[in-house]
Amino acid sequence: MGVSARLGIAIALAGEIACSGATPGSASAPAAAVAATARGGTLRLAGTVEATRAQSVLVPRLAGQTAPTLVITRLARAGSKVESGEMIIEFDPQEQRRIAFDKRAELVDLDGQIQKKRSEHDVNRSRDETELAEAERNVERAALDVRKNDLVARVEAEKNTLAFEQANARLAQLKETFALKRRAAEAEIKILEIQRERADRARRYAEGNAELMAVHAPFSGLVVLKQVWKGNNQAEVAEGEEVRPGIPVLDIVDPASMQVRARVSQADVSLISPGQTAKIRLDAYPDLLFNGKIEAISPLGVQSSMTAKVRNFTAVVSIQGMDPQLMPDLSASVEIEIARKF
Repeated sequence: MGVSARLGIAIALAGEIACSGATPGSASAPAAAVAATARGGTLRLAGTVEATRAQSVLVPRLAGQTAPTLVITRLARAGSKVESGEMIIEFDPQEQRRIAFDKRAELVDLDGQIQKKRSEHDVNRSRDETELAEAERNVERAALDVRKNDLVARVEAEKNTLAFEQANARLAQLKETFALKRRAAEAEIKILEIQRERADRARRYAEGNAELMAVHAPFSGLVVLKQVWKGNNQAEVAEGEEVRPGIPVLDIVDPASMQVRARVSQADVSLISPGQTAKIRLDAYPDLLFNGKIEAISPLGVQSSMTAKVRNFTAVVSIQGMDPQLMPDLSASVEIEIARKF
């Protein structure tokens, strides 16, 4: 286009602006949106496919233990369809079974120790009670001898008094020792019972952890493997790998309930509304076409990463229909027909 042609277009545009009474900088985003609505056409949005019904499967955290990693022994294939209750991932349960076996053996040993200690304490108690009863009889005999002090020689009376004092001292000592022995015996039994309780708790934890090693599908759906860090890169988990407790390894998604979360600029948000129909295409599979419907539009926009003056909104578009290639996290385009307004 020559200079004279461009000059003519500029003059024509200036004439249109002068006739409308607007200044060149007065065209706002809503005015542009109204113009687009009046012309009609197709609004194209970009977004990401997500499942409205999904559940993440995490590597189990073991109760009562600090396991650095768990080894995956069985894993459902990515994209495979599983039924509710079907096993989708299994971790190596051998360590937990070994711990449970060892703790059961420890419980048997502790039960034997407790029974043996109680028998020993019963024997010792009987012996101490016999010795205590004998000391009490000695005190009674010494007391009878003291009563005869007025009738015997002074030396004999002093011996009787000394024997009585010694018998009382012996009885007091035996009573104190008896109480101390009983407290010591109770402490020994209590220590063994605490050890048994800890071993039994560890057994229950290990048996419960062994059951956590097999994870079953909470509902029927598709298996979507997660990306985990492997060295300096991210890749899907695989059988035989070690994973840390608490990290998500896969998702179970319901393929019959999928949607697209799309971005809408503030200039276009007034062109759409909930209930409008749409056409959805997957960027990875351009031959697939799905019908959709706008379910909701976020009432508040977020600041654009390009400029602070522009805000973006979010539109949720439901997907009608199913396909094995329709998976979460796929990029998609949403085409919405904008009706012409007169």
